[in-house]
Amino acid sequence: MTDFQLAALLISLAALFGYLNHRLLRLPQTIGVMSLALIASLALLIFGAASAGSAASAGSAAGGGVLSALQGLLRQVDLRHLVLDVLLGFLLFAGALHVNLDDLLDRRLAITSFATVSLLVSTALVGTATFLLLGALGLSLGFLYCLLFGALISPTDPVAVLGVMRRAGAPRSLEAKVIGESLFNDGLGVVIFLTLLSLAPLHQEAAAAHAGAAGSAGFGGVALFLLREAGGGLAFGLAAGTLGYLVLRTLDDHRLEVLITLALAAGGYALAAALHLSAPLAMVVIGLLIGNHGRRLAMSAATREHLDTFWELVDEILNAVLFLLIGLELLLLPLPGPWSVAGLAAALLAVPVVLACRWVGIGLPVSLLRLAGRAFTPRAVRVITWAGLRGGISVALALSLPAGEERALLLLMTYVVVVFSTLVQGLTLGRVIRGAL
Repeated sequence: MTDFQLAALLISLAALFGYLNHRLLRLPQTIGVMSLALIASLALLIFGAASAGSAASAGSAAGGGVLSALQGLLRQVDLRHLVLDVLLGFLLFAGALHVNLDDLLDRRLAITSFATVSLLVSTALVGTATFLLLGALGLSLGFLYCLLFGALISPTDPVAVLGVMRRAGAPRSLEAKVIGESLFNDGLGVVIFLTLLSLAPLHQEAAAAHAGAAGSAGFGGVALFLLREAGGGLAFGLAAGTLGYLVLRTLDDHRLEVLITLALAAGGYALAAALHLSAPLAMVVIGLLIGNHGRRLAMSAATREHLDTFWELVDEILNAVLFLLIGLELLLLPLPGPWSVAGLAAALLAVPVVLACRWVGIGLPVSLLRLAGRAFTPRAVRVITWAGLRGGISVALALSLPAGEERALLLLMTYVVVVFSTLVQGLTLGRVIRGAL
């Protein structure tokens, strides 16, 4: 199947599941599409297993043909590349475009604390707790792998958070903190993951792909890598966003202006990645600048309307395809090894472990900020903890790990946490917020 045919199939499935969700489930679009994809995947796995059993008894291998064909098609999709190198830039730009920059600046201390201190604390705690948990279950896994799991699962996914928070009815101050955290800790989380990946020869090709990573240069190399990736990404985003804003000020043609914002999202992300800067952080800064200063000072009312319509449509389409793929990824989870009783137990126990570590990571800076006189809504820690949704970025990072039993186990654990986060936390967040107010 050609790339175009595969893309056509995925878009068609996303449209079909979106329609079924609209008519039957009436869940938020991304959650509904993912739920139906999961149901379809489970049905296919059960059907394939039953067909394989009956085919074996009949001396025929045709029973599992449908499942095998779909798995073959899905293996043509490099989900890690698709999420991290293609979709993420557009989704982050579209999300940041509609975030009020003044709300983020008013709460910059809390957002910065959540996106740095909370992220680092959660990464360390999840890594340590996972190491102890797996050891207790009789599963041997190196501490560095456990830290990598902490790094890939601790950042909240802005793609998942933005859509859910806007429907959850959270107070404006709380919504700004959660959305701001998700926009910035995602880019920093990717940098931390790549730094840890480079600290040992776990995956030489991955380390080589990110030249200049920490390598064997010790603490100084790690600090320099973090500064270049994160700081450089922010500086690049500021420069590119300012340039885009100045160009937009000279125009009054909504078609060309929308095209320029598309160029900023696509070209900016590609250039930042080529320069080994944090492309996700760059996209957030560019989106915030264009969506605030650009919208107010460089666009007419007609341009703003066309811009919003275009990027909302892009956001909806790409989100539907992404969450469809997350649901269908169940068909490709490795069956041996991690599907043992101990592996399944580890995957299920990873959910409360990740939530508990996030609760501690959020509670620490909130307590310190409250002592410093900063105001938070009642039971803010509980709500922010539950609002920390994980999504396709965590799955994509797990797929970046070197092939082997370790990767298979961590991929299974990541997948279970992401599914629980999206379905359970995403659907109950509004109720949690109302109960906390």
